[in-house]
Amino acid sequence: MLRPPGDNPRTPRHLISAADLTRDDAVLILDTAEEMARVADRPIKKLPTLRGRTVVNLFFEDSTRTRISFEAAAKRLSADVINFSAKGSSVSKGESLKDTALTLEAMGADAVVIRHGASGAPYRLATSGWIDSAVVNAGDGTHEHPTQALLDAFTMRRWLVGPDAGIGRDLDGRRITIVGDILHSRVARSNVHLLHTLGAHVTLVAPPTLVPVGVERWPCDVSYRLDDVLPKSDAVMMLRVQRERMNAAYFPTEREYSRRYGLDGERMARMPEHAIVMHPGPMVRGMEITAEVADSDRCTAVEQVANGVSTRMAVLYLLLGGSETALPSAAARTEENK
Repeated sequence: MLRPPGDNPRTPRHLISAADLTRDDAVLILDTAEEMARVADRPIKKLPTLRGRTVVNLFFEDSTRTRISFEAAAKRLSADVINFSAKGSSVSKGESLKDTALTLEAMGADAVVIRHGASGAPYRLATSGWIDSAVVNAGDGTHEHPTQALLDAFTMRRWLVGPDAGIGRDLDGRRITIVGDILHSRVARSNVHLLHTLGAHVTLVAPPTLVPVGVERWPCDVSYRLDDVLPKSDAVMMLRVQRERMNAAYFPTEREYSRRYGLDGERMARMPEHAIVMHPGPMVRGMEITAEVADSDRCTAVEQVANGVSTRMAVLYLLLGGSETALPSAAARTEENK
């Protein structure tokens, strides 16, 4: 997210991959998100920070949570927002990413939040020279979804460390389990990178057919037995099986998958009392998670949606209008907790 040493200070910063974030980068974003969450508790939930700036949501894939979350984040920072959907646009007529980017540049976009079905599209947009805007990856193919990982880490830190006690802190020593369709999940990839950077120990749990080739090079462990991992997990993140990305049968039946890898009340009871259940959404109740677990007090799925706005406010703020000293309260708390 930060500029490389020696870069022109006018060069825009980008958020393309969670792997690009250092520990200090990640903690700064989480601390800033904590300040943004406090703004959400005020009667007037807006800051004038990005007044006069334009943020474009460039979505080539369908999305509800992510697009609305980025839109709410930008508007709470007083930015102008343009929502661009590929459906019904010139893209459906064959317009290239380059020509779309040039159109946005002509409109004076300061930041482009891009969601694309092709892995690498945000990186291409950020490094092509087509635009001078900051680029934020809102999900590309099966590659990454860095702001989802950031909001997940923000939620974990609030639950496992505490809102105020967590300022300046990472997730050192916490044990996080990610369960489900790892093969097609950009959320899993971003979370593995970010949580490792923050000091957490990550274990992936999935059927062998849904584990990516080369996962042994990822900074995490892999298990094929959910019941073995649950008793020592601080947080368990359940992932949806992404049938829309599958072109073959990866497991025998939904019932068999749910029996071996689904989280129900009985399995949740085996988790430590302080442990939480997470889900990036949308949830398929009865498949990877039962209604009993989804509606329990230990499930943070709805809270993750709210935290997503605060986290994306922090990202846009730091990319377009902020700095490490722009939020004195966050900076002071960071120093106190070092």
